[in-house]
Amino acid sequence: MSLRVLFTTDFHGRKSAAAKVAEKAYREEVDAIAIAGDVTNFGTVSDAEYVLEPIGELGVEAVFVPGNCDPPSLAAVEEVSGVVCIHGKSVEIAGFAFLGCGGGGISPFNTPFELEEAEFEQILWSAVENKASADVLVTHSPPRNTEVDRTASGLYIGSAAIRRFVEEFAPKIVGCGHVHESRGISRIGRTFIVNPGPAFFGFCAIAEIGGDVKVELVPI
Repeated sequence: MSLRVLFTTDFHGRKSAAAKVAEKAYREEVDAIAIAGDVTNFGTVSDAEYVLEPIGELGVEAVFVPGNCDPPSLAAVEEVSGVVCIHGKSVEIAGFAFLGCGGGGISPFNTPFELEEAEFEQILWSAVENKASADVLVTHSPPRNTEVDRTASGLYIGSAAIRRFVEEFAPKIVGCGHVHESRGISRIGRTFIVNPGPAFFGFCAIAEIGGDVKVELVPI
């Protein structure tokens, strides 16, 4: 059994970007869409509902986590416009376990939804619920020290707690975002790490997840 997943992130309030993602998902006949945060740009839950409407209307299984530019209240909702929030939760799609952890690390920019490393760890353990495995991990912040968490100035700003979780549970793939300039594919052990790049720049990624994983960076 395999699953075809479109990974996307960083709409930053652009409903037009979400509409293009929905169109891409339809053309590519994906089984699921995973959204790695920053649905809004310092917006509200109502703003998130507005942005995600095109994806919810598609009728494809879709999940999201909030990003650091989203309101913390977005982490507490069950779903938005038919898109399921998996922050601190696990859901099953076609036999694959999807886990989520939103928010960004502590920064000088005082964005709305920032977390300490201990909080990331607590949320991740809440999501896994002591299960033996995790298949797909969706996070806004990338794992620390990879090819997809490096800023233009050369700093690695991903989460050490997320990296430790990946090393312990070895999910098949992690879909993340946050670091706009670090679009790419990396690895931690057997786990693929994909930062598809910001949707508002016209980027996404598509993965085939089964016994093996194949992932490709593509335009929307």
